[in-house]
Amino acid sequence: MDAELPRRSFLQLSGLSAATVAFGVAAPASADATPRRPVPDGAFALGVASGDPTADSVVLWTRLAPRPLAVDGHGGMPPDDVPVRYEVAEDERFHKVVRTGTAIASPELAHAVHPEVRGLKPGREYFYRFRAGTVISPVGRTKTLPAGRATRFSYALASCQAWYHGYFAAYRDLARRDVDAVVFLGDYVYEYGIVAGGNLWRQGVSVGPEHGVEIETLEQYRLRYALFKTDPDLQAAHAAAPWLHIWDDHEVQNNYGADNSLYGIPPELFVHRRAVAYRAFYENLPLSLRSLPSGPDSQVYRRFDVGDLARINLLDTRQYRDPVPVDEADRLAEQRTIMGAAQERWLYDGLTRSRATWNLVANGVVVIAVSDDRIEQWDGYPANRRRLLDAFGRTSNPVVLTGDIHRHVAAELKADFADPASRTVGVELVCSSIGSDGDGADTDAYAKDWLGHPYVKLYNARRGYVHATLTPHEMTSEFVTVPYIEADANAAATTVARFRTPAGAPRLEAL
Repeated sequence: MDAELPRRSFLQLSGLSAATVAFGVAAPASADATPRRPVPDGAFALGVASGDPTADSVVLWTRLAPRPLAVDGHGGMPPDDVPVRYEVAEDERFHKVVRTGTAIASPELAHAVHPEVRGLKPGREYFYRFRAGTVISPVGRTKTLPAGRATRFSYALASCQAWYHGYFAAYRDLARRDVDAVVFLGDYVYEYGIVAGGNLWRQGVSVGPEHGVEIETLEQYRLRYALFKTDPDLQAAHAAAPWLHIWDDHEVQNNYGADNSLYGIPPELFVHRRAVAYRAFYENLPLSLRSLPSGPDSQVYRRFDVGDLARINLLDTRQYRDPVPVDEADRLAEQRTIMGAAQERWLYDGLTRSRATWNLVANGVVVIAVSDDRIEQWDGYPANRRRLLDAFGRTSNPVVLTGDIHRHVAAELKADFADPASRTVGVELVCSSIGSDGDGADTDAYAKDWLGHPYVKLYNARRGYVHATLTPHEMTSEFVTVPYIEADANAAATTVARFRTPAGAPRLEAL
């Protein structure tokens, strides 16, 4: 089979039209706001979310699903287009509404809508809600990015939320914080079958047999997102702040890269798997229209400017990466890339031309050198890492933001990791998982591999998130953990480490 044929024809084969996609963002003013039939109670059971903020806009999201775990992946909705009204206000009681509009929730997009609200004021807090028929959604809080001079920006890092491994106590704590944005670093869902007595460690819950197989169809991916999104603490974290999303591997399949599955699926068939996974990613998250996939291709690398204070670069280290190296000579090959040539040029240009004080790079896998056999991470792409570090040497205050490893790690980025005395060119903040790997521990058998490097300043294997604050003078980073997650969501959060990184001096000073 010609692998290019599916790429050219996926949009047509999917049943999506340009109008369906566009109306899910903004329906024409003439659109009828009355649903064809009554909207079922509980239609907003998956909550609300916002994301991809700019200085004057934000993407809002919801998905109508009165029965989120309906086996067919359609959330209990009839096969109708449903008009969904939204309101954006400057106050939580909606006394001062500043934007309204309608988007069409269509069955082709699992009754999800992605209205892109424009004309907002920079650096402002807003509240939003949806209405479908007589059913009203919960209220969400969002925030636009500042423009021009900016003096403070607070963000949280989260990743790896295997629902079946435990409760999302970390999100319960994060939702109470006043953050300007959440950066999610990949593995929002996992594709594995969920089996009682096997990997189902979240106590007091059960799932039907439809969840017990590895997911591979669009309906299965939709159902898996719905299962994870039923968690109330995840919903609360989404409703508390706008999110910036990237993916890692489990949104498709463990350790995949480009068109290559490590589990024997031929590339000409794997592109189908990737296409439905990317579509479910778009359907279920607050992403702008620019991230809508065309078949198995979706551009999720993008950047956001926080006034003159920070530039946030979101990377895709899965879709364009070279295959796993076959030997050491291949691993060391100068042309090897984890980002693809076009994304590399885009990133380095955006870094070295940036006038922001801080330049953040959010990516899916660890950049620092740990071990040559960690070929899934940047250790498998040393030439690409060298090019990245060279660009960092010409960039103002670079900071890498990473997830993936289910551990908290704080490290300094060296110009040459083989020479610990070489210049420090930036720092890397690695957040632990929200749920993956269960309760965890303060330390584990891998600690010595990481802490054996002098540039690694923290290693902790509990679940949690990172909270960081930027000012023109410094970045403070706070590593938050919870002592358990398998029993319930009530564990109290604790800060296990805090660091200061002075502007102009890329290092980690323990506080």
